[in-house]
Amino acid sequence: MPRLAGLLLNSPLVSVPMIAQNLEISQQAAQMLVENMGSTLREITGRRRYRAWTIG
Repeated sequence: MPRLAGLLLNSPLVSVPMIAQNLEISQQAAQMLVENMGSTLREITGRRRYRAWTIG
């Protein structure tokens, strides 16, 4: 979680593939991190695929 928080502070927009690549984890693990962040992250694309989040 601390590394994800650092990534969110450095990048205004993140996606699951971006998180997975930067944290060197699987995309499934990155998706679980996003889900665990709850209301801290705001999904901004309004899509089911190619979603992106920002701090919100």
